Amino acid sequence: MIRVMLPTHLRRLANVGRELEISVEGIPTLGAVLDALEDCYPMLRGTLRDYVTKQRRPYIRFFACKQDLSHEPLDQPLPEEVVTGVEPLWVVGAMSGGCANI
Repeated sequence: MIRVMLPTHLRRLANVGRELEISVEGIPTLGAVLDALEDCYPMLRGTLRDYVTKQRRPYIRFFACKQDLSHEPLDQPLPEEVVTGVEPLWVVGAMSGGCANI
């Protein structure tokens, strides 16, 4: 089982707790985890990735083992710590902006 941590707004949308456990068939990759997550929680479809291209949404980031996996290929295997459940896969809602001139 792969542990997935979702940000608050996506937890509310899916009506789940902070941590989910997702089972993935075959080689556990980020793409496989996202496929399984969207299959288990259809209300999350389109929130993490584009419906057609399956590319990550601009303000969604993926982290595991203190590494940013957001720009890694979706078919790259996840770190062993994530696969074994020692470390979670974090889905983070990024923010943009900066200092406002007042």
